[in-house]
Amino acid sequence: MTYWSELYTEIAEKIKANIEQVRWIDLWHEQVSFLTEELPFPTPAVFIDFNTQETNDNGLLVQELIVQVDLRLFYETFSDSYDGSYNQAGALEFLDRLTELHALFHGKHGKYYSEMRRVDMSREDSGGAGNLYRISFECIVSDYGAKMLYNEVQMPDREVETTDELPPAPPQSEPLFDVS
Repeated sequence: MTYWSELYTEIAEKIKANIEQVRWIDLWHEQVSFLTEELPFPTPAVFIDFNTQETNDNGLLVQELIVQVDLRLFYETFSDSYDGSYNQAGALEFLDRLTELHALFHGKHGKYYSEMRRVDMSREDSGGAGNLYRISFECIVSDYGAKMLYNEVQMPDREVETTDELPPAPPQSEPLFDVS
């Protein structure tokens, strides 16, 4: 991977191609906490977030990263999920999407990430606006960004002069503190 956008795009495209009910995919910026200020989006929506858990240098300007990929599923529904409600099936569709996200990524790898492993799933506060669950995966990402974007310049015509002489001593001045 050279750019984080490559990882984001690969994950977003995989969701879009395999879970047709998801109507919005975006980077996570706590959009559900600011529904009146944010660009309106349809639901169900999946928000993608990346967090580096560990970094290991793997050669010149290359790092192997253990990355936590958080997928937040936001679902607005007025259906009731309690046992026996007449619209319970509609309310529980949210859990089906959560299960599909798990099945889509757990134990799978992509072009820019190693085999993903689910490490957490939990409900998050949505400010009462709907259902918000986070499912977290861990994977290894090889980051070639610094190597690919770093431009080392060779200057064969440049000369470097070396000497064994010491640089001149700095001029003497009054001490800053009297410690006697």
